[in-house]
This record gives sequence, C-alpha cells and structure tokens, in this order.
Amino acid sequence: MTNTINAKPFAYPLPERAPALIIIDMQRDFVEEGGFGSSLGNDVTPLQKIIPPLVKVLHTFRQLGLPVIHTREAHKADLTDCPPAKRLRGDCKIRIGDEGPMGRLLIDGEPGNNIVSQLVPIEGEYDIAKPGKGAFYATSLSEILQKEKISHLIFAGVTTEVCVQSTMREANDRGYECLLLEDCTDSYFAEFKQAAIDMIIAQGAIVGWVANSAEVIKSLEEAYG
Repeated sequence: MTNTINAKPFAYPLPERAPALIIIDMQRDFVEEGGFGSSLGNDVTPLQKIIPPLVKVLHTFRQLGLPVIHTREAHKADLTDCPPAKRLRGDCKIRIGDEGPMGRLLIDGEPGNNIVSQLVPIEGEYDIAKPGKGAFYATSLSEILQKEKISHLIFAGVTTEVCVQSTMREANDRGYECLLLEDCTDSYFAEFKQAAIDMIIAQGAIVGWVANSAEVIKSLEEAYG
C-alpha cells in the first residue's frame, strides 16, 4: 500500500492494517466548567472547540470499522493509585478525590469522569481508565494494541503537552508510528500546544507526525473505504 496522509514534517505512511484512533481524556473533568481543569483556575473553552472536528474523525473511524480507544484519567475511589505527590501538588481550589460540582474529581465512575456526551464510546470501542498521564502505565493498552495487531496510532484529545504528548512518547518508545490531529487537540495554554507540536515533529518526526483532521479523514476513506 502506498497511501499516505499529508502531514508535517513529511507524509505519514498508512499501513495495510488500519491505524487506531486514540482519544485522550475527553472527559467532563477536563473539558467542562466545574471539573478538575477549572479547579486549577483554567479557562476550559479552548478545549471545547476541538469537539466538532473530533466528532467528524470519530464518525469516520466508526463508518470504516476502524479501532477506537478512549482514555480517561481516573483514580480508584480510595485513591490508592494516586500518589500523594500528585494529589497535593498545585494551587487547587479542590483536589483529586474531593467533591466537586460533578462528583469527586478524577474518580472512576463519578459523573465528571465520563467522556463528554458528543464522544461517548459505543459498543466495540475500548474505554481505558488510566491513573497516570501516559496511557500505557498501569493499563491494558499494550495488550489491546498487540491483540489488534496495530502498528500505527492517530491521536486526539487533551491536553496536548501533558497526557497526549506523554502517551505519544510512550508509544514512540514502543515502536508505534504516531500522528497527532492538530485541530483535535488543545491545551489551556495556546503556547504550550504549539511547543508540544514543535517538539513532536522536530528532527524528522522524532516523536511523530502532525496533520489536520480533514486531510486524515480524506486519506483514511481512500485507503480503507
């Protein structure tokens, strides 16, 4: 197969076996007012603007029958998987595990920990709760990718410089070919998103590639439609 995606810093090659879409942490706690993101004093509206293009990408993956993996940063109710150094760090109004407007912050099963309504996983898609920033640590992600025989990963979600980049770097170290959807990822800080993208594509895609969602949708439909 010679199909590629128009990407930076150069064309991203598509494999014979389709890539998986990994949607990082599009949960209410990060994207909606009253969640963990806003408890840190952040404006969550920049994250909300990526939902419409991401909905289109997700629809394409579903229409083509391609694998989709959702992640949520989530801790156990007793916080045994949340190190004190993580919980106590930062100038927060309320901390991980504390009661907020959408239930206990970043706790698996609480309303705020759910994926936003526009992107809720459907039957056949994976929904991974992860206690860390990277999605490989203490999860079944490696086993899922091996079972599905996946070699290429397309990333979306939040935030670009933290959980998204952390997972891309973890995937890169494991030999996966990674592409980030530039208009389907964001940060509370625009300069952080741009810095993360610059680092990802530096030195000949040292971590991975970056492309616009419209280019990705077009190439996926041509390759696997």
